[in-house]
Amino acid sequence: MTHQLVNRAVHKAFTRPIPKSAGVQMRYLVKQLKGTRATASALGISQRTVERYVKDQIRRPRADLAQCLEDAVRARWQPRIRAEARKQAATDTGLVVETRARFGFTAAPGTTDDARIRHLTIALPPHYAARLFEAQDADASERQLRDIAAEGLGAMYFRDGRRRAHGLDVEFTDVEHIEFDL
Repeated sequence: MTHQLVNRAVHKAFTRPIPKSAGVQMRYLVKQLKGTRATASALGISQRTVERYVKDQIRRPRADLAQCLEDAVRARWQPRIRAEARKQAATDTGLVVETRARFGFTAAPGTTDDARIRHLTIALPPHYAARLFEAQDADASERQLRDIAAEGLGAMYFRDGRRRAHGLDVEFTDVEHIEFDL
């Protein structure tokens, strides 16, 4: 899920919306994948079905194919803009993380830093964005991506950018909601 959320943040940088109709989406995929056979294999449908969408003989795909088709197009849409947005976040601007989760560090019971459900919106510095992108490219697990985000949130929220609370282990559990933005 974190993979999808990081990708969704990068997709917000697109300058044009992805195509809406199934025929245009299918023609785009055929061009990107260099043929109807490769497109059919990627979508799990027959080559003849792909050809029929390309010729607009079929206009409305079933719901699961429509979602698969849209995801495949979105994954390949505007690769240079996607790469530039990732580079800028990793070197200059960083990421904004909004989350609602049990968040805190081990402290005496009753203190303000005791683990509890918190709603946080924190800007993470570029090096955390770079680590998230590198881990995502290396097919890191959801847990590893969440740990990187938790480390960044702990550094910026509890430790205030290394100005206080040194050496404390941050807990980030019971995630109800998490969203990334550039």
